[in-house]
Amino acid sequence: MRVDFVVDGLTLAGDLRVPGGVGPWPGLVFTGPFTGVKEQVTGLYAERLAARGYVTLAFDHRNWGESGGRPRFEEDPQGKLRDLRAAVSFLRGRSEVDAERIGAVGVCLGGGYALKFAAFEPRVKVFAGIAGAYNNPYTMRAGMDYQDVLGTFAEVLERQDRGGPVECLPAVSERGEAAMPGDEPYAYYGTERGAAPSWENSVTRAGVRELVTMDNMMGADFLSPKPALIVHGVVDRFCPPEGAEEVFRRLDQPKRLVWVDAKQHIDLYDREPYVTQAVDATADFLREHL
Repeated sequence: MRVDFVVDGLTLAGDLRVPGGVGPWPGLVFTGPFTGVKEQVTGLYAERLAARGYVTLAFDHRNWGESGGRPRFEEDPQGKLRDLRAAVSFLRGRSEVDAERIGAVGVCLGGGYALKFAAFEPRVKVFAGIAGAYNNPYTMRAGMDYQDVLGTFAEVLERQDRGGPVECLPAVSERGEAAMPGDEPYAYYGTERGAAPSWENSVTRAGVRELVTMDNMMGADFLSPKPALIVHGVVDRFCPPEGAEEVFRRLDQPKRLVWVDAKQHIDLYDREPYVTQAVDATADFLREHL
């Protein structure tokens, strides 16, 4: 069912899925890939886990999809964490939900957000990250001329501060400049695979800056002793397995790392048997810990 909830004066749009039968059931809040909307990856996982006995809430973060917020198509890390807080409050207020059994599930970039959010949110009892991007500035700095890149973004923001328009670039493109360049992201977002009425092929340049400065990996140092599940593909060019391994290493027990024999990052977005393997692993872990 379509639901709305409010945070920071913004109305966020979500899809609430409730299992059949008699509740209350444990609840799961979802956060997903960079630029993603609720009809895409998070919606698929929310639907599959609702069928396993969980009330699920997939929603559009501020500035994206059918939710409010400006600038449109801008990544807002602190705002996303507040969105997740409000989503948990919404779930806990539903009669279908056992308010003391709430989990956070993140896919791709949402894996990092869910990790950091769950680490500092006492109402969340368990975390699951699937094909997670666990961003941190140290890793980003190692792969680029960091100060030069930051300087480029500073120029963009200064023009905007002086009254210029919000500058955007394509989210995906097979060729040419994009926030997620190349054939693999395009194979999902640029085709019918990821088609969704509210998704647009745009992201602000300022939003891209957030990707290289955010530190969601730190959540791994603060999450324990909450249970943590990491599901990741053995091959992943966009969210390298080394990131999943580092999160797992920095966590204390209880924790579980499940490798899926996927060859592309986007295999875990919608391809079988990989989605079913991830859902099975998540449901098994949640059954034990939530």
